[in-house]
Amino acid sequence: MASRLPPLNPLRAFEATVRRGSVSAAARELNVTHGAVSHQIRALEEALDTPLFERGGKRLKLTPQGALLLPAVTNAFGEIAAATALMKQPETRGEITVTCVPALLSLWLIPRLDTFTDHYPGVRVTLIASNDPEHLRSLDTDVCILYGDGSWPDCWTRLWSHLRLFPVASPSLLNSRPLRSVRDLADHTLFHGDDGREWNTWLSAADAVEMGRGRQHFMSDARLSTEAALHGQGIALGDTITASNLIARGDLVVPFDLSVPANHAFHVACRHTARQTPIVKVFIDWLFAALEETLPEPQASARTLLRGRGRAAEPIRPIPAPAPRRATSNPQRKTRA
Repeated sequence: MASRLPPLNPLRAFEATVRRGSVSAAARELNVTHGAVSHQIRALEEALDTPLFERGGKRLKLTPQGALLLPAVTNAFGEIAAATALMKQPETRGEITVTCVPALLSLWLIPRLDTFTDHYPGVRVTLIASNDPEHLRSLDTDVCILYGDGSWPDCWTRLWSHLRLFPVASPSLLNSRPLRSVRDLADHTLFHGDDGREWNTWLSAADAVEMGRGRQHFMSDARLSTEAALHGQGIALGDTITASNLIARGDLVVPFDLSVPANHAFHVACRHTARQTPIVKVFIDWLFAALEETLPEPQASARTLLRGRGRAAEPIRPIPAPAPRRATSNPQRKTRA
């Protein structure tokens, strides 16, 4: 069977010439001279005993025989490239245990997990909701996605995303009890995902830190405060990572176009020895790729809530798209996400 196949290099020259649209462009791609590509094409035509290109015209045009050959050559080179890529991939079968801060796990990671497991069906994933850096010391944990300052000693750490904070509410709540200005927050229940510092930071930026407050509830993490907002029970602080899907679907809206940076950020961390294992490497690579694919740089949000310092905020219609990104402003209780 092999004796009936045309030579490989002329086939490469033929495919590249058609795909790039000219002999010169094919020569540049293959890093050879114009004459070398022309010679390879003539050699292929001689081997097949048929012309592949119509000569004499200004534009490159395949003969019927060339048009018949092209799909087979293109598919063959595509399959070779795909097989080569698979051969170069690290082994991706086995188990991986990942700890992740609760809100990020529930609202961002789990909705996208199938994009990882579909690509690596041989990997079994164990997920643990936790923001405890002590997991970095455990041999039972492979990767930790943590909220904090990133200063965990004796481990590999890489910044994953900075965050910004902004109020979120359910449309049903705002339909029954509108927010016409920041002062109207006093008529709503505020839900905290920390010890209260995050809301203090946002209200300070809105010149409303001295505003009288109504009912307030404190949750162990931002996942719970976000769920309370989803049920229309009050206003929570959201961010473009954990709240992005909810805002995009219209389950939550952003009543004020003001966001504040959080004190900390999301980091990916693991033991140095774990970082070298193929299964950990592909999972971390996927984490960063998924962030780039699903969360492009947030649109310029912050049209500025306040029209002037010292004035009450003017009403701004809810924006149905994510505002910037966030993190918790409590260095002790890193429970924001």
